[in-house]
Amino acid sequence: RTSMELWKVVVTGGGGYFGFRLGRELASQGMSVILVDINKPPCDIPDGAIFYQSDIRDYSSLYKVCEGVDCIFHTASYGMSGPEQVTSLHIVESVNVEGTNNVINVCKERSIPRLVYTSTINVVFAGKPIEEGDEVSVPYVPPDHIDHYSRTKAIAEQMVLSANGCSLTGVKRSTCVLRPCGIYGPEERRHLHRVNVERRLFSFRFGDPRARMNWVHVNNLVLAHTLAAEALTLQRSCVASGQAYFINDGVSVNLFEWLTPLELPDMIPVLIKHFIAVSHTFKIDKARQELGYCPKPYSLTDSVEQYLKSRQPRSSLALFSLSWTSQQPQHLLLLLLMGLSLLLLMLSCIFCQN
Repeated sequence: RTSMELWKVVVTGGGGYFGFRLGRELASQGMSVILVDINKPPCDIPDGAIFYQSDIRDYSSLYKVCEGVDCIFHTASYGMSGPEQVTSLHIVESVNVEGTNNVINVCKERSIPRLVYTSTINVVFAGKPIEEGDEVSVPYVPPDHIDHYSRTKAIAEQMVLSANGCSLTGVKRSTCVLRPCGIYGPEERRHLHRVNVERRLFSFRFGDPRARMNWVHVNNLVLAHTLAAEALTLQRSCVASGQAYFINDGVSVNLFEWLTPLELPDMIPVLIKHFIAVSHTFKIDKARQELGYCPKPYSLTDSVEQYLKSRQPRSSLALFSLSWTSQQPQHLLLLLLMGLSLLLLMLSCIFCQN
């Protein structure tokens, strides 16, 4: 099937924030979409899509659902947040590496011609400044990566790229990788909530106050994935085959200034503000030229307003939901995990510096 409108596609991680939005857009374009995830989507399944509750580590289930598929969008991953990295290292490894291996093998066995993998800038960024990096100038972080999530994502990315061009039953397979930065947009909760809490848990900052970074609106990231899949077709001369692309909004922002809308009066008072900031910005010239990627301009303010409307009114102390009774040990553990989460986040993502 040459026309994308006739494609049957699978979106792993289709119950997540980005995966669901990607699947919804693909369905709106006329494709037959299968959303695969262990968790059900938060919204109704759109017309043209079905949801299959499954784990990508279950090879037989994944194989079953991928019959007659033209493209897999592999967005599923695990371990981005601190607690997951502290308590579930084996799950991070099994989902990000073994799960990706299953996706690749299903592509081989089912003769699926296209695979688009959602990676991360963390495969090349581990705390040292990067100014306007591109796909050629910035190498992978060494194997002793600063955190387990980023290390396993780097392994998985290289597996996907290595699978490009392999064939079974005479069908050539084309793969490509997209490397987004932090995602924001309507109904996004993970980044906005986490950053919002962090701004209030820490009251002093060090590092470069001029540090700049990139973000990507979810709609722009969805656009990049649809363009990448199209660029794996013969009609586009398979220009994206075996390629990796940085994806962002096309602008760099100062972290502290960009997050200003999150300084909200109804939240708890600022206790400590502690940011370890280092510039890390990436060009998207390659995506523009080869994929035809042209990101639309968006503002964080709109996302923040929707985030606020979705939050339940609560007192400042309700942030921790603490009731110092018989559950005190559990709350102490919660606070400890939150602290470890923040530390790992700062060390492993956008707020770190060696």
